Amino acid sequence: MSSQTQTAGIILAAGASVRFGQLKQLIRLRGKYLVEWVLDAALKSRLDIVVLVLGHEYQSILQALGAKARHPQLEVVINHRYREGQSSSLKAGLKSVRQEYSSVMYLLGDQPMINSNTINHLLGQVREPEKDIWVPVFEGKRGNPTVFRRPIYEELMMINGDIGARNIIRKNSERVLYVEIKDPLCFFDIDSQDDLEDLLTRMP
Repeated sequence: MSSQTQTAGIILAAGASVRFGQLKQLIRLRGKYLVEWVLDAALKSRLDIVVLVLGHEYQSILQALGAKARHPQLEVVINHRYREGQSSSLKAGLKSVRQEYSSVMYLLGDQPMINSNTINHLLGQVREPEKDIWVPVFEGKRGNPTVFRRPIYEELMMINGDIGARNIIRKNSERVLYVEIKDPLCFFDIDSQDDLEDLLTRMP
């Protein structure tokens, strides 16, 4: 198996959606749940496996996803420590795949415009073996999803609190490959009702 086929996608969707005011993962957006948009893009891509990390009201989310939650390419991980912040979900997802997969791609469950083409474009950067972190950029703006190779796993397992991996990326700047993407909507995340309304006006 080549290293390109050993990438696990990890969708972070365990949060309590405090700022949004309701269960954000199950907001309906043009006929699909918010988390479903990300899940569909990941499952359609060349990711070898997809891990969906849930926490807050996970039973409701699994029930809403129905048969899709039992997709053969999908593994569901329940993070019972989600109240400790995003880092707990980063680590919960990584624990389930770190032994078998040589790289992981973190996707955010509230970025519904991510698509399989962008995911596959990032996966194609395997030709840069000296780089251990791949970050997508659009006109200088950095975003997600981000790929981390195995040499970074230990650092990921050491982060704590309600933070992602931004500090790890900054600390390892010489090991980062910035990958230009064509679609800035991929970076659009939904934190409020205003964001949702804004996205509806931007969607093609």
